[in-house]
Amino acid sequence: MQDAPRIVSLVPSITELLIDLGLHAHIVGRTGFCIHPAEAVRDIPKVGGTKDVNLEKIRRLAPTHVIVNVDENRLPDVEALREFVPQVVVTHPQAPQDNPTLYRQMAETFAQVPGMHERAETLCERFDAALAALQAQPFAPRRVLYLIWQDPWMTVARDTYISRMLALVNWHTEPEVQGGEHGAARYPTIKFSEALLAQVDAVLLSTEPYRFGDHHADALERQLGKPVLLIDGEMTSWYGSRAIAGLEYLGRFAREAAI
Repeated sequence: MQDAPRIVSLVPSITELLIDLGLHAHIVGRTGFCIHPAEAVRDIPKVGGTKDVNLEKIRRLAPTHVIVNVDENRLPDVEALREFVPQVVVTHPQAPQDNPTLYRQMAETFAQVPGMHERAETLCERFDAALAALQAQPFAPRRVLYLIWQDPWMTVARDTYISRMLALVNWHTEPEVQGGEHGAARYPTIKFSEALLAQVDAVLLSTEPYRFGDHHADALERQLGKPVLLIDGEMTSWYGSRAIAGLEYLGRFAREAAI
C-alpha cells in the first residue's frame, strides 16, 4: 500500500474540493487565498499566495503532491517545484463541464485514500443534476462586460471558465475576444468607449480577485449610464465542489437581474 499523501494545494478552489473529498488530514500546506471551508483550513499552514509561492516553506513541509493550476500559478514556480516534489499535479478546467473530470482526476491521484472514488462520483452526480436543472431553464440573451480588476480595468476572454459559465445562462461577454491559443490575453485590459458600451446590456463587477463592492457599482453606474451589477466572483470562477453551488447561484442571479 502506498504511503499516505502529503498535499500542498496552491489553488484555492481545489483546496476546498480536496477537503470535500475527505482529504483534510492529508493537506499540509495552502495559499493565503485558500479560505474555504474556513474552519477546516484554519489549521493548515500557509505557503504564500498563488503568484508569490514560498518555495522554501513548501520544501520544509516535504509534500508528496503539490496541486497547481495553469491560470493561478506561475510557470517558474511550477518548474522549481518539480525539482523536489515527487508529483506536481497540473489542473486546468476551462469550462464548467470540466468539473466532473476534475473530481475524478483528484480521486485517481489520491486513490490510496479509502472512499475517494465514491465521494468523487457523488460530487459528479450532484454537479450533473445542477447543470441539467440550469440548462432546463430559459434565459433571455444578454451581452455583458465582466470586470475583474480596475487600474487598469480588466475583463475576461470568451474562452475562459468565467465566460463559459456565464454562457450557461445565455449571457455573453464583450468584447468578443478569444485568449490562449488565439494569441490574445485571457484577461485583457480594456478602456471604456462608446462602441464597447453600445454592445452591452449591463456591466458585472466581480467580487474577486478585485474586491469590488456596492460603492464601486454605484459610482460606475453613474459614470457609464449602464446597469452595473455586483456578482459573486467565487460562484462564477471557482471550479471544484463550489461549482455546484455556483450553477444554482448563477441561475438565481440571472432570473433576478433587471437587465
